[in-house]
Amino acid sequence: MHAIRLHEHGPADNLRLEELPDLDPGPGEVRIAVEAAGVHLLDTTLRKGEPGPFPALPLPTIPGREVAGVVDRVGAGVPDEWLGRRVVAHLGMVPGGYAEQAVCDTGLLHAVPDGVDPAAAVAAIGTGRTAQGILELDPPTSDDVVLVPSAAGGLGWLLAQSARRVGAQVVAAAGSPDRAAALDGLGADLVVDYGAPGWDEKVRASYDGGVTLVYDGVGGAVGRTALELLAPGGRLVMFGYSSGAATRLTTDDLVSRGISAGWSLGPRMQRLPGGIPGLAARALARVAAGEWEPLVTAYPLADAARAHDDLEGRRALGKVVLVTSHAAAR
Repeated sequence: MHAIRLHEHGPADNLRLEELPDLDPGPGEVRIAVEAAGVHLLDTTLRKGEPGPFPALPLPTIPGREVAGVVDRVGAGVPDEWLGRRVVAHLGMVPGGYAEQAVCDTGLLHAVPDGVDPAAAVAAIGTGRTAQGILELDPPTSDDVVLVPSAAGGLGWLLAQSARRVGAQVVAAAGSPDRAAALDGLGADLVVDYGAPGWDEKVRASYDGGVTLVYDGVGGAVGRTALELLAPGGRLVMFGYSSGAATRLTTDDLVSRGISAGWSLGPRMQRLPGGIPGLAARALARVAAGEWEPLVTAYPLADAARAHDDLEGRRALGKVVLVTSHAAAR
């Protein structure tokens, strides 16, 4: 099989395409002929050897934790009925996704619904389950004016779609003219480039009472500006900080402005019905039902280094996915 391996922490060029022996599933495992593999911003952190929520793994390693494809071999104790099934899985703590084959325990598998392509399934299993959790914890309503500063990213795109679907007013924001232009397909009520001076004044001019809900995945100065756009009684829902720093706020902000703020990841999400697997299943169902149309940027497996560069440089839109020769063969 072909796989992307990392032998040394550092720049994206350290990701190399190599030919490796085929994998054999162990007891209770299946082998997946991978058609699409998800690329996450966390992967770039691990590639550089920087600290993060996942521990560093011994090198060399095959990065990636989200895969979709077809089961082509089963291990001991696994019924043959799994063979030929279209599946998607989040591999958890053990990487191995950037490859033409992956093995995982059957307990991690989700069936890919009819009509859902592998790239969309990958978007649902990771990004989608997070979006589903945020929406269950802090749902938008038809009375809201929702600001999504990261609307050109995979997660922000789904949150903005969901807000539109319930009838909320949606302000979709992105950090460059090109990324803002890509938001036209969302059907947002207002699109702004938060990299341009005075973007917040454009929002105020359209909604002089302020916005009522912010889904903040950017943090930093952008997150702080978004907080200041909140109307009294508004909600700041934080789920990331792609800027490199979380949005700064104090209890004085909450009291003086009459707003609420919270972090929507971690234990709160795990306590939802079915836990994280339940969220993944509900996200897949949303995609299958047409409620979500994930925004995806796809690269050939061999171009993993370019995918990392584009993701870090904010040039890729939506969910970044690597596609293999198996996808081309179907």
